[in-house]
Amino acid sequence: MSNAKVRAVPEGMHTITPHLVIHGAAAAIEFYKKAFGAVEVSRMPWGGKIGHAELKIGDSHLFLADDYPEMGACAPAATGSSPVTIHLYVEDCDKVFNQAVAAGAKAQMPPTDMFWGDRYSKLQDPFGHSWSIATHREDMSPEEMQKRMAAAMPGH
Repeated sequence: MSNAKVRAVPEGMHTITPHLVIHGAAAAIEFYKKAFGAVEVSRMPWGGKIGHAELKIGDSHLFLADDYPEMGACAPAATGSSPVTIHLYVEDCDKVFNQAVAAGAKAQMPPTDMFWGDRYSKLQDPFGHSWSIATHREDMSPEEMQKRMAAAMPGH
């Protein structure tokens, strides 16, 4: 079979796609549906767990799988913190933030108007992954952003 017409980046995908390792991937899929309006694209069971699943949130894809510590795939502790944040742009930051909290996310920063022109919030999902949720409200030049940052954080 010739691969001459196969695209290096599959149709509809972006060049970077988050791939989360989760303890309880099936529950996480249901949470992401409620919290972010995710649509399940596929799910592949493997050894009594989810070996791979694909969700779509807005125009972006999210891969996830259950943790397999014996294979080096470890999920963050649900009560700990993650060094990675998944950033989600939405039409209504406040609505999606409140929807996610109602679905079980832990609020870390309520929606706030930020100096860089976004309404921005942060939360942690019940599986230990960090999310920022934003609505872009204003375009500005790098100079204007720098001026606003200096005013918002004097002495930094």
